[in-house]
Order: sequence, then structure tokens, then C-alpha cells
Amino acid sequence: MRTEAVLFDLDGTLADTAPDLGASANHLRAQAGLPPLPLSALRPHTSSGVRGMLGAAFGLTPDAPEYAGLAERFLHHYADNLCVNTRLFEQMDEVLDALDGAGIRWGIVTNKRRQYTEPLMAALQLHERACCIISGDSAPRPKPAPDPLLLACEVARLDATRCLYVGDDLRDIQAGHAAGMVTVAAGWGYLGTDSTPENWQAHHLFQQPRELLVLLGIEAC
Repeated sequence: MRTEAVLFDLDGTLADTAPDLGASANHLRAQAGLPPLPLSALRPHTSSGVRGMLGAAFGLTPDAPEYAGLAERFLHHYADNLCVNTRLFEQMDEVLDALDGAGIRWGIVTNKRRQYTEPLMAALQLHERACCIISGDSAPRPKPAPDPLLLACEVARLDATRCLYVGDDLRDIQAGHAAGMVTVAAGWGYLGTDSTPENWQAHHLFQQPRELLVLLGIEAC
């Protein structure tokens, strides 16, 4: 059957947001009199959002007394600096153009909150092109529940069984399976703290975004 749409996770799949999220973590470290951490130390935790960043930067878990205050300050700084050094991953521009050219729709399904997702997509000049933008607070349950993916299908009028979901975290693949979609593990992404995506039981594991075009049988524009 013809693929109707390709749905992407945002952080670590469509866009490399680690530089700006890492900068917010290091901003808090500087305020605490601590030296900055290299991006290489922060990048693997990016897919876990604030929890991952504060865990890597301060060794804190959400039950720590100081966590809530730091999380609020982190998000305030990030909201003001969410697209300073964030860029689409290499080849992703080419992939999106090819999907548009082939008449295959594409959208975003992320656990990132709407107040950060939508401004970021607008800053990347992709907001009007996506057939849907579903955030972590758009559905009753975030990934790994299938709710956000099923909501995306409802919003964009898609058949879930004719969609691909591409993500760089185990929960992306779990959500995709639960929604009945073909799943693609994004080997170019952050991969969370799990470096063994071959064990996630995704239908496909790709190391470059361009491999999506091969799978779909379409050529780059």
C-alpha cells in the first residue's frame, strides 16, 4: 500500500536541538558557579527533555527538593533561546522536499510541550508545511502510549497502518507499534542513553535520513 504520511519525532530525529537545550543546562551551571559541560556529555540525554538535562548537568532526579525550581529556570531560559543553534539534521531538508514533491505528507509527533514545539517549528520555517504538529501535552498520554500518534491521524485524516513513524528513542518505537504504524529507528539521532536501537524491534533501523527515500521508492528533488 502507498504510504500516506511520514511522522517524525522532533528532538533528535527531525532537528538537532541539543545545542540549545545544552546551552540552557550550562546557563544554570554557570549561575551555580560550575564549569560548562561539553555538548557530548549532554547530547545523549536530550531526548529526555528537562529531566535528562538536569540529570546530566546536576545529577538530580525529579524527586529532589531543588528540581522544580531548577526546571522552571531551565525552561524559562530555553523558551527565550530555543532556536539559536538548533538546525535540521543533515539530509533532512532534502527528505522533506522529496516527500513534498512526491505528495507524501509529513508531520511531527513529539513529547515536547506545545509552548516550545510550535515556536520552534515556526522558527525552522516548517510550521505551515507539516500536516500535523502534535505535542506532549496534546493528547491524554504522551509516548510511549499511542495516543499522540492516533491523534495525529485524526487531525490529518490519516490511516495509521499507512504511516511511518520515525524516532530516536525506544518509546517512539513502542508508540509506533501500539498505533499500528511502520516504525523507523533514527540511528542518526540521540538514541537516549540506549546505544542498542537494533534491540528496539523497529521495522527499520536507518543511519541516515536519506534512507527513508529509498524505503519509500522516491528520489531526492
